[in-house]
Amino acid sequence: MKPTVISGPPLNERISQLWGDSFTWLTGHSAQILLAGLLGAVIVALLYGAKMLGERLCRHDPAHSHWATVIGKALATTRVWFMVVAAAQIVATYAHAPQDLAKTIYFLFVIAATMQAAIFVRELILGSIEHRASGHETLGSALTIIRLLVTAAVFAIAIVLILSNLGVNVTGLVAGLGVGGIAIGLAAQGIFKDLFAALAILFDRPFRVGETIKFGDAMGKVEAIGLKTTRVRSIDGEQIIMSNDKLLDTQIRNMHGIPERRVVLSIPLHYANSAQQFASLPAMLQHVVEAVPDCRFDHAWLHDFADNSIRIELMLHVTKGDAEARDAARHAVMCGAVEALQQAGIAFSYQAAVADPATPDTRS
Repeated sequence: MKPTVISGPPLNERISQLWGDSFTWLTGHSAQILLAGLLGAVIVALLYGAKMLGERLCRHDPAHSHWATVIGKALATTRVWFMVVAAAQIVATYAHAPQDLAKTIYFLFVIAATMQAAIFVRELILGSIEHRASGHETLGSALTIIRLLVTAAVFAIAIVLILSNLGVNVTGLVAGLGVGGIAIGLAAQGIFKDLFAALAILFDRPFRVGETIKFGDAMGKVEAIGLKTTRVRSIDGEQIIMSNDKLLDTQIRNMHGIPERRVVLSIPLHYANSAQQFASLPAMLQHVVEAVPDCRFDHAWLHDFADNSIRIELMLHVTKGDAEARDAARHAVMCGAVEALQQAGIAFSYQAAVADPATPDTRS
């Protein structure tokens, strides 16, 4: 087998020719190079100013200027080598550099610009995710894995773009990455489903740590949102550990942030009470409700002739949305209603109560 012969001049001659052409270009186009250099210096100054602005924005309070901080972190990652290569590309383009020198500078510019763009995009993505995860301590510990995945994905795309811009046929590489990605995705399907579910909880925020939620037959307060599971403390004290993917597939009721809660009480009254006593009930019960803090009266109407009682429906609204305030207000209203009815001589229906089977009924 004959050895392969590489056509063209030797490497030493090409380097010598490149230096000679560069020297000739520098001496013959000094005015154009100077003007292009000034333009490149302006571009470098602007990029460096953007870097300084980014570092200044990073010192702001993230709680009050989230996006300013994220953009500041991205701008602060502007690299000096990108500034230098960008200025060199401007000089080579506008001063008509020799072909070999222009190709070399363009080669470096493509690599530098693509990598700088990848760093910028990576910082934007990670900044948004970190802001969303700021209130989730468990997810905060999982950010290392998320950073790794985001970095790998962004720089893999950047490498493919660099090779494509430099004229390399990346069809086989893309196909290989696609097949490898499918194989990894199928092998870790459950992990990725829970990972994307955790990210969905971060960005969509159906609930947060400390909020009370109800899903299926369970109800409790969210204690931690992890990379794979969410932990909920039930009202019975048990800790419910639910997969993020399965949790999002169920109907979730978030009890946090309810502006007010409605309370409906059905009061059984004796048939022996007079019509005037029944007529006085709405005003009497309204006075009872309005005497309780954070309560708004809605109505008090007779609504049912039962077998053993006439029932009046009392509806009120507790203007504090938490369950504890609702329970406390309902207790106070019930106590006040009992006291007001007793003082007015309005009798409850004892037949409406369920008698204890172990206690004989001695009423006539």
